[in-house]
Amino acid sequence: MSKITEAKVVTAPVDITRLLIANRGEIACRIIETAKKMGIETIAIYSEADRQAKHVKMADHAVMVGAPPAVNSYLNIPRIIEAAQALAADAIHPGYGFLSENASFAEACLSNDLIFIGPPATAMKAMSSKSDAKTIMERAHVPLIPGYHGDDNTIEGLSATANQIGYPVLLKAALGGGGKGMRIVESAAEMPEAIASAKREARASFGDDLLLIEKYLVGPRHIEVQVFADQHNNTIYLSDRDCSIQRRHQKIVEEAPAPKLSETLRHTMGQAAVEAAKAIGYIGAGTVEFLLDASGQFYFMEMNTRLQVEHPITELITGQDLVEWQINVAKGIPLPLSQKQVTHHGHAIEVRIYAEDPGQDFLPSSGHIHYLREPTKQSKHTQVRVDSGIQQGDNVTSFYDPMLSKLIVWATTRSSAITTLSQALSNYRLIGPATNIDYLQQIISHPAFKTANINTHFIEQYQADLNDNLSPVFDFNAVATNADAPQALTVPKLVLFAAISAIHLEGFFIHWRLNQSSCQEVSVSHSHGERYRLLFQFPFAQPPTLENQPNDAKQIILTRVEINGHSYDITPLVLHLISDRVIEGRHDYQIEIDGKKNNFTQIECLGMKHVYYQTWHDCFLIGNDTEHLHTQQDEGNQAIAPLNGIVTALLCQPGDNVDKEQPLLIIEAMKMEYTVRAPYEGTIADVLFAIGDQVEHGEMLLRIDAAGSTTNGGH
Repeated sequence: MSKITEAKVVTAPVDITRLLIANRGEIACRIIETAKKMGIETIAIYSEADRQAKHVKMADHAVMVGAPPAVNSYLNIPRIIEAAQALAADAIHPGYGFLSENASFAEACLSNDLIFIGPPATAMKAMSSKSDAKTIMERAHVPLIPGYHGDDNTIEGLSATANQIGYPVLLKAALGGGGKGMRIVESAAEMPEAIASAKREARASFGDDLLLIEKYLVGPRHIEVQVFADQHNNTIYLSDRDCSIQRRHQKIVEEAPAPKLSETLRHTMGQAAVEAAKAIGYIGAGTVEFLLDASGQFYFMEMNTRLQVEHPITELITGQDLVEWQINVAKGIPLPLSQKQVTHHGHAIEVRIYAEDPGQDFLPSSGHIHYLREPTKQSKHTQVRVDSGIQQGDNVTSFYDPMLSKLIVWATTRSSAITTLSQALSNYRLIGPATNIDYLQQIISHPAFKTANINTHFIEQYQADLNDNLSPVFDFNAVATNADAPQALTVPKLVLFAAISAIHLEGFFIHWRLNQSSCQEVSVSHSHGERYRLLFQFPFAQPPTLENQPNDAKQIILTRVEINGHSYDITPLVLHLISDRVIEGRHDYQIEIDGKKNNFTQIECLGMKHVYYQTWHDCFLIGNDTEHLHTQQDEGNQAIAPLNGIVTALLCQPGDNVDKEQPLLIIEAMKMEYTVRAPYEGTIADVLFAIGDQVEHGEMLLRIDAAGSTTNGGH
């Protein structure tokens, strides 16, 4: 097959001295780093919400391009082109997301004498339609999943294909993405309604209801191949990546090379990816994505015509800078390696740090970053890298994607890489918006992940395990002193550590006490609402002598515990404070308990004690004043904003009678919509926000009079 367009052969490379990055966050910072290394000046663009953003501070120049909504700023093509021309940029790098796969943007750059660091617009257009892409790949002899991707969009035609290839089948919007317009169909009886439903969603989301149909693969792996092509007709692949672990069709853990692939299969998939790139006259960095079934057969899924989020893991195993390759290819310089020269060494894993709350069904989180310490490590055998777009003091807004950073590790083996990643996650400290750090730790610690028993249904298959994030506890021999107290007693280690750090920081440890002992009671309130009182005894001690020097000076004994009002006398637990180091505003402790050493970290922020132990983290309030401790015990009485966001739809008005769970309004945050529902049956007394208003987590949105209530304005 002839190419869609022939790559232009450049006889003399052009120069790029000033580069505009049409993006934000960690990818903008990542591009700026390489550009600086290459001696290229950088121009950042930013919205009004990003005036103090990290990428703005890193760049040599910065231009404000519009209001916070992306459509007014990071998607504003005329304004971005104007900024590039005003500051005499030679080229524009789109990063990923936003305009990175927008053919019109690539054409706008070309027509304004700006080098677009990406593929030709024709290649983007060829891959923008899943149906057209499959036709091109079929002609190029790239393996396709059995199915149909033609123009017959009738129930009869799609059903005939399903009957031919066998159920289950997958209906997909031809112009779709992100799981919209997608339906899994298990039987012929389900087809008519599934087709109608998929068409409605596709039409609403993409303005086109054309569907394609594929054989649904049970438990496949998602394998992608990094390809690169230059303007001299050279095309190669740089190993592969496994991106099977996904949630809501979004990748959250990626690794390279893909585990458990034979070298024969790896080479065959790589060559197929190269043929796919050649079939559309590709130039630059791209990724060909495949599904791999249990039998070892792989099928083309789609091609991403840009740099991938997960490109760092390929960089770490190949030792190459792919952004530098992109810039040089755009300048007309040939690829630095031939296919035979490409090698990979060791194993790399990347996880995406999101501002989201796994405990609240992954609602996006926003707010101020009060404390940030990102892990770093580099040695002969391991490496820890953080591609980050945030800094301490930033405000995470609800206008953009919730990804904050990427944590990437490399080690000589996969098992070593997992260990290194677990340690790095344990040392990632972020106090502010909720994050998925603990959830990622659960994933990589799961036995199925450790043995590379992974597929695209991993999250669903092991959801119960991943949600079980209980911190380690102490079991005590206890006697309940309250008649109604439960007989069993366990206390989370993090509660005990919070109390110990409070005693130390308040100066209650005494080097010695003459002929007396003393006690100290500490109140600890957990962020989830549990309240503890712990009674510690400072043992009788003689004045220090040569024979009485050791850690007795910082010894305490736990003798009594109260949990939510239930009291227990316990077998005394002896604890020694061995060491305490203050580093960058945090306290690193070592405590000996029953002859075993325990290391933990305590950071105080806004009156709360954040305690980190191994892979666990929690926060506590010390003392009796718990009024400002956030709980949700009273929030069920009204319609409360579940997150920061913008009101995009009002589905009720004052005077309306509503049923329990009836939709009341819609909030948009970080590219997702959330429906706020009535907490009970009643009448809308007042609507407190209008469409377009910004709301903050915990704010009352509407006042509702409960059914049967005689009061106005709710409870």
